This record gives sequence, structure tokens and C-alpha cells, in this order.
Amino acid sequence: MSGFEGVIVSDTWLQSQFTQVELRTLKSRYLSIRNQSGRVIVGDLPPVFAKLKAFTEMFTEDEVKGILLESNKDSGEEIDFESYLRAYLNLQARATAKSGGSKSSFLKATTTTVHHAINESEKSSYVAHINSYLAEDSFLKKFLPLDPSTNSLFDLAKGGVLLCKLINVAVPGTIDERAINTKTSLNPWERNENHTLCLNSAKAIGCTVVNIGTQDLVEARPYLVLGLISQIIKIQLLADLNLKKTPQLVELVDDSKDVEELLGLPPEKVLLKWMNFHLKKAGYEKQVTNFSSDVKDGEAYAYLLNALAPEHSGPAALDKKDPTERANLILEQAEKLDCKRYLTPKDIVEGSPNLNLAFVAQIFHHRNGLTTDSKTMSFAEMMTDDAETSREERCFRLWINSLGTATYVNNLFEDVRNGWVLLEVLDKISSGAVNWKKATKPPIKMPFRKVENCNQVIEIGKELNFSLVNVAGNDIVQGNKKLILAYLWQLMRFSMLQLLKNLRLHSQGKAGKEITDADILNWANKKVKKAGRTSQMDSFKDRNLSSGVFFLELLSAVEPRVVNWSLATKGETEEDKKLNATYIISVARKLGCSIFLLPEDIIEVNQKMMLTLTASIMYWSLQQPEGESESSLNSPDGSPTASADGETGLASTVSKLSMDGAASNNATSPQIENENPSKVENEQSSLENERNDPSDGK
Repeated sequence: MSGFEGVIVSDTWLQSQFTQVELRTLKSRYLSIRNQSGRVIVGDLPPVFAKLKAFTEMFTEDEVKGILLESNKDSGEEIDFESYLRAYLNLQARATAKSGGSKSSFLKATTTTVHHAINESEKSSYVAHINSYLAEDSFLKKFLPLDPSTNSLFDLAKGGVLLCKLINVAVPGTIDERAINTKTSLNPWERNENHTLCLNSAKAIGCTVVNIGTQDLVEARPYLVLGLISQIIKIQLLADLNLKKTPQLVELVDDSKDVEELLGLPPEKVLLKWMNFHLKKAGYEKQVTNFSSDVKDGEAYAYLLNALAPEHSGPAALDKKDPTERANLILEQAEKLDCKRYLTPKDIVEGSPNLNLAFVAQIFHHRNGLTTDSKTMSFAEMMTDDAETSREERCFRLWINSLGTATYVNNLFEDVRNGWVLLEVLDKISSGAVNWKKATKPPIKMPFRKVENCNQVIEIGKELNFSLVNVAGNDIVQGNKKLILAYLWQLMRFSMLQLLKNLRLHSQGKAGKEITDADILNWANKKVKKAGRTSQMDSFKDRNLSSGVFFLELLSAVEPRVVNWSLATKGETEEDKKLNATYIISVARKLGCSIFLLPEDIIEVNQKMMLTLTASIMYWSLQQPEGESESSLNSPDGSPTASADGETGLASTVSKLSMDGAASNNATSPQIENENPSKVENEQSSLENERNDPSDGK
């Protein structure tokens, strides 16, 4: 099981400053330098550090060199891995000081690698939440309730079951619980499977997990476990803060233009807008702009509860002069609305942002105070999309967020219109393609700057051989949904093929021919046939794929032990197809595939998602040491064999991209071959017609 021990550093303090994903990535960079020269010297580091995403916008190569030489006077001095890590931390501290620190937004709270303080109040709140929502779970109830004063939360998290179950509480149905390993005593392989399933599923509901690896969860690092739990619980609490789930929210705005603005707001901003809406009606003269300093005195809460639930509140809270006494009375009034007491009066007075956000979200769930009338509902009806468009929007939005881009995407069609997010994605996928000097960072006041950004997006797409006939940047600025989805599909497909190409070049030395859709199709059919199975797919739109049998056989072919055939069906009825589809997605994620499709995509044979799923399984298989051979994927003792960097699945490469800002090989952009007859339906050739369809413009 040595493959899952991670990167070990002799200095325990130094080890504690990094996640396993970061250590593996930095170790890979360190070894690449050594492999070129036989040893690593101080003079080798400036060009390497200057290209890392963490420093590229902060320092020039000469500035990095100057900082390094402050500690190491001789540029020819040999440097070991631990010294390399210390140099990285020194540079990171200088970057933080130079930027004056940075504030993270909701869900984009990337884990800090220097300060790992645990907020005991938040820990107690999360434990109370878990005890409440999972108390009746058939597996976990024997471990609950957890005691927040002990480390029982982290001990239970080591098995992976708790986090998987919590994800299903936040977004029901995300994980097929038949795929979770729930034995009392798990072996290292089964435990790793649970954590892999957890991380890939967390990404699939919108969590940012680029700084967390399975080994970090196996070790149950408190700050990482709490950070992940915090994101999952926030997603649960804020799930209804959008027009699709709560159309009554249109009462917060006056016209259709404001509705469009509302659609683009992140959920915590919608919650603030809702809160201020009621506060204004209640006569509260201040504007609440955050869940910290603006609510510390408790006055806003007193007004809010009096407006929403006058039968349980009144002027008593406002009459209290002591903030702690007022906060305590507010919590007593909120409990009468069935809001569970997950925070204390002290948390309100001290302005704990996460816990105050959770408190307001609870009030919203139990009494939002909004009404529905025909006038406001008409705005919401204008914004509805067909099911396939909604699923594709979700898929691309989650995929973009999984890349670790600086901007978190809340509403795809709104957030890409200024072009900046797309430029960030292009920079991840094709390093060096973006000319940042020609780009304008939001907030953008001048409309033509948005067009400039989007024009560069189109130019880069053409350089990558995307089909963009008569498509201009203004089409993105105007929010043409079909064109945006078509562009993103080509970008996502390019990324997959690039990853496969780089992996083939690196591991097998097969230069020359690019990976095509046909290669992926042929690989899958050969894999299934080699395993002695009879299923085959004619194309990625083969209607027989709806049964799910082919993908179960493919997953079993690349790793025989991952599919429990007693849980599979023949996929003959709609119910059986749904059972197979949900199981396939969870098994693929459990194996290590980072995918964002839904069961409906398999049942309805969405060919884009069929290609994505197949390519992800292929990518995982090729990462294994015996990827394309007849040999077993397991070692003689039945333990899993890890990839070279100790990480499996597409998540590994995505995690590296988040630190490097580029694919590991920095390969030039390949030409994508277009001769494959089973190419995704007209995506590469019908954009001109879509551009001229007025029904999709704003």
C-alpha cells in the first residue's frame, strides 16, 4: 500500500505546511529539474517558481532570483527537496505580504497552507449539524452523536463514509450509496475508494477541492476536513437561494433587467439581498453588506425576526442594551421558528461570518416572507431553460470550478459574458495562449472591454482549431446560450484530448497522431471485448447505451473489483436504467474519474456526456502502470498500484493545473482531427446557424 503513503518530509512542521496534493505537485516539479541536470541548484529555481500560478502575477523571474539569493548567496549551491519547500514557503510569505493578504469568497475558500487554526465554534456547529441530519442513518447512527469537545469527528471522517453521507444530505442523490464501502473495518483500498468518491462527488456539487487529496482525508487533517464540511453544509443551506428553487425571489427585484442581475448573484449575495429587502420594509435604516461586522450588534436580526415572525418576537430584543443578552434573546426567538441553535450568542457578537451566514440561511428556509403573484412569476418563467440546456450549464459550470480558476462561477451564462472566466480557463488548458496585457479584469465598467476579452476568447479558440464560423466576441457578451455551450463543449473536449495525448506521449512514447473521438470509442470497445464481455457501442449516441450495461462492463474491464454485479440490472425498464445510471456515475467517481454528468445524461444518451464519461475512464486506465497491457491493475497482494505521483484520476491532473496554471508538459496545442463521423451532433459545424437564431440572444 506504499502508493498511498504520500510524500513524506522528515521535518514534521514543514510537512504540516502543505497538503498532499501540493507536496506531490511540488515534488514532481523538483524531480523534473533534477532529471534534466542530475541535481538541483539554487539557480534552477527562479524560472520554475516564476511560472507557478501562485507567483506568476506577483514576481518577475529576476525578483524571484533576488529573494532566493537573500537566503542562499551561491546560485550554484545544491538544494535538497526540503530546502526547496522552504524556499517556496518563503516566496509564498513574500507574495502574501506584497498583496496585503486576500479574502476568499463563498465556496472559493482555497485552503491556506500556512495558518491552520481550527475554529472551535465552527467545529461545534458542524458537529451539531451532523448529529441532527445523520442521526437516523443506518450505518452512522452507531457512531452518533459526536462529541464536539473531542476528535471523534476527525476519527469518523477517516473512513470516508461520513463525508459521502453528508454530501448526499446536501444534494440528495449525488452518490449512489450502494457504491460506498460501509464495512466496519475497511482495508486501505476500500478507504481510499471512499475518499476518492467523496472528493469527486464534492466537486460535482460545486465544492472547491483542488488543495485536498485522498491522503489528506485518510490522515483527517482537521483544517482540511472542516473546510470541506463547511463547503458541503453551505451548499445545503443555500441550495434554495435561486430562482429555479424559489421563484418567489423575484419579489426582490422590480423588472426583467434586475432579474438577470439576480440570476448572476452568488447565493450568499442573494441571501443578503433578501435580508435587506425585509429590513428596509421593517424600517431598519442601515444596509447589511456582510455576515460579520454588520450583524454583530444583533439589531439587524431583531428587526428581521420582528418583520418575519412578529408572533414570536417584538421590541424586547431591541430594548436590550448588552449585545450578548440581545443575541441570546434573538436565538430564543429563532428557535420558536424551528431554527436549530448551531451558533452561540458569542458567535453573533464576535461576528463569525460562516455561522452567521448559516443562521440567516436557516431563517430563510423556515420563513422567507415572500409572496407570489402573476406579475413577479412572469419574470421567473422568462428565465427557464429546457432540461438539456440546464444540465449542460451545470456540467460546464462545475467543470470550470473544478479547475481551480481564481473566479468562482455561480451562473454560467451570466458569469462568462465579460470573457474573463473563459480566459482563465483557456490559460489553464493551454498555457501561454492568453495575452493578459490585452485583457481587462472585472469589474468592467466599459462595455467594449468585455467585447475585447471575448474577442480574444474567440481568437484563441480558432488557434485551437475550434469551429467558430462567423462567431464573434459580442455573441458571448450578448449571452447567446447555444454559442456559449458550443464553445465550452469544444473547450472541454479539447482539454480531455490534450490530457490523453500528454499521458500517451509521457507514458508510452507514442508521438505523432492526435487522440480523436474515434480512438476513445475504439479503446472502450477493445477493453470490453478483451474482458470477455459482449457489449459494444456503435457511437456515442448509440441508444443501447441507455441501459448502462456497456459502461458497467467497461468499468469492470479496467478494474474488475470495482463493480458489484449483484447490484447491476439488465437495464430493460426505466427504473432499472435509472438504477444502473446512478451506480455507474458513483463507481466511476469511486475509481477516480472526475465527471459532472447526471443519470439522465446516460438514460437519454447525451453523446457529449457519453464521450466525457468514456474519456475519463480511459484517462484513469492509462494512468495505471499496466494501463494498456493484459496484466492486472493490482499488485500481487491485491493492493492497488498508484500512478507515478501517487494520485489517481482526472482530479490529479486538475489539481496540478491549479498550481501550475498549465498542463505538466507545457505541450503546444494539438490540432484536433475532424474526420470522425461520430462527432458530437453538429457542434463543430452548425455554429453559424445558431449565431443567427434570435431566440437565444439577450
